Amino acid sequence: QVQLVESGGGSVQAGGSLRLDCAASGDNTDAYCMGWFRQAPGKQREGVAAIERDGAITYRDSVKGRFTISRDNARRTLSLQMNNLKPNDTATYYCAAGGTFCGDLLFRASARFFVTFYGQGTQVTVSS
Repeated sequence: QVQLVESGGGSVQAGGSLRLDCAASGDNTDAYCMGWFRQAPGKQREGVAAIERDGAITYRDSVKGRFTISRDNARRTLSLQMNNLKPNDTATYYCAAGGTFCGDLLFRASARFFVTFYGQGTQVTVSS
């Protein structure tokens, strides 16, 4: 069993920055595809960024150039640095691990169903 605990959400004005962190516990987490999903009110959960064990990274187009995902396999941590935040980035952000959602699979509308483990989520609110 894997547990994921997110931290670092909050409220910022447009153009501001936030950093999300995720601490993973359990077996073999360093071997998993890991990433971040988000869900805004009334919308489906969508993949934001994913990183494979070897460091290969995929970003949703709307966050490219603004968000940076990273992982530390030794420490079992995953991070998401979010810069130049926009109001439509407002959502609950979930750390995700395991399953098949890395690479181009992240962009599938059904990607959220192919994640094995989710954290409890952390709220990000961006005001204009």
